[in-house]
Amino acid sequence: MTHAPPEMPHVVVVGGGIGGLATAALLARGGARVTLLERHERVGGRAGTLDLDGFRFDTGPSWYFMPEVFEHWFALLGERVEDHLDLVPLDPSYRVFFEGSPSSEQADATRARTVLDVTRDAEANWARFDALSPGDGERMRAYAAESSEAYRLALDHFLYTTFERPDRAVDGSVLRRLPRLAALLGRSLADRVERRVRDPRLRQVLGYHAVFLGSSPYRVPALYSLMSHLDLVEGVRFPRGGMYTIIEAMEKLARSEGVTIRTGSDVVGIEVAPAGPDAGASPRARTGRSRRRARGVATGVRLRDGEVVPADVVVSGADLHHTQTALLPDAYADLPAESWEDRGPGISALLVLAGVRGELPELAHHSLFFTEDWRGNFEDVLGQGASSDVRSLRVPVPASLYVSRTSATDDASLDHPAAPPGHENLFVLVPFPADPALGASAVSQAALEELADGYLDQVGAWAGIDDLSGRVVTRTVLGPAHFATEFSSWRGTALGMEHTLAQSAMFRPAGASRTVSNLYYAGAGTAPGVGLPMCLISAELVAKRLLGETSSRPLPTPLRRGFLAASRRPDRLRGGAA
Repeated sequence: MTHAPPEMPHVVVVGGGIGGLATAALLARGGARVTLLERHERVGGRAGTLDLDGFRFDTGPSWYFMPEVFEHWFALLGERVEDHLDLVPLDPSYRVFFEGSPSSEQADATRARTVLDVTRDAEANWARFDALSPGDGERMRAYAAESSEAYRLALDHFLYTTFERPDRAVDGSVLRRLPRLAALLGRSLADRVERRVRDPRLRQVLGYHAVFLGSSPYRVPALYSLMSHLDLVEGVRFPRGGMYTIIEAMEKLARSEGVTIRTGSDVVGIEVAPAGPDAGASPRARTGRSRRRARGVATGVRLRDGEVVPADVVVSGADLHHTQTALLPDAYADLPAESWEDRGPGISALLVLAGVRGELPELAHHSLFFTEDWRGNFEDVLGQGASSDVRSLRVPVPASLYVSRTSATDDASLDHPAAPPGHENLFVLVPFPADPALGASAVSQAALEELADGYLDQVGAWAGIDDLSGRVVTRTVLGPAHFATEFSSWRGTALGMEHTLAQSAMFRPAGASRTVSNLYYAGAGTAPGVGLPMCLISAELVAKRLLGETSSRPLPTPLRRGFLAASRRPDRLRGGAA
């Protein structure tokens, strides 16, 4: 007996960030009719771009990490990443400026500062680390080898799984590593680093990745030591033309797969009809935290102008807190407003996008500035408790911060260089408290501008650049209020929910609603987490859920056109039970 393939659904994707774009392209290849709705006039979300007085800036992610994840997503569509991105190896991978020698007893003004280049030559790095702290070169080598093993374990077993069948993520190789895995989950990254490496400066080199997870090395699990594989073993690359070229390539592919992209379309609500025993009940009948949530089916989304776009399946790539507390009727939210009180939003950021007169050879493409009061900086920004109560947070001065000089790579040889001749562009990111009031008023914005002056002065003083702030010819300063207003970001966080143990892997909000049978989530708020590669994987997890695929492995490449017709769960394509 044969069954006719299910009629392919109309999928509406809310939000054109990288997670939404990636999901839309995959589901369209699967045979769905896909409409992507984006509030702004261009797609990209936080991964944006800005042209300002002849300068070009990436306004969000600036590191190209986990290249195999990008390669795999393009391969799912039958494409090669190198046909769309011109990836340039960076050497040095990054430069680190340390506030001072750990044993320095001089006054701050005269304290000798250390500058360290991390290059593509691993052997040279081990020697350089050993020169900085005898014996730590070999310790760093051993740590990097362990991080590579953890990285492979995560890719093979934990990142590409929906956790619907946790047993399928566990095989003999995982079981053999259970004691080590338990140790990696049971202590912090900072604790693991301190057990491995003696020099406080090298501990910072191994711990700074926690910022990419929206958190602190004192709060993320030691499992995230896997991220040291990315810079110490793989090296760092950059897509010539800027990070936004990734978004442009993905938008082109999404359109070629048949996705209808509507920009300037602000979604203000997800329309939900009661289902099952709740049919006929008021959709707001159950709003108490302890009461059973209502069951429903999404019928479409409502735009600010009143238009309702009907849908068989809805995928929200919008901020998860915004989806749960603003887009969904209260009764159908898995995570209603009160449930967020004990969760941690992670860090926000102060961004300074500055066009500078003259060359800046003192800075590499990526430069990191680390203060001696490393722990204190993180406590200022994140506070003590898991929920990072706004009242306990402080703006860090001086700050551990990051500077990107993409004009070092995107120079005058390009048709659209990052800066005019004789100038450079700087993207300064200062980890900041997740407080949407910062920058929300004229007075607060003026205070951010003053802080930006101080941070530029700090960069200039540490890197030995004369009058850096005085050489700025144009700039934009963006704070937490920008992320809250432009992206409906929870408490103005810059990256998404931080990766503490309680908010990672199977403990992170799942990619499918428990109450609305045809509602799915993509992007940084859901599993596997924050960052461009994780958002790409979240898109694939939506496809796996619709297929009924519960393995821990990535889907085979290339995906067959119309692959959703082979779904083991065809009801999911028609708003059936999840």
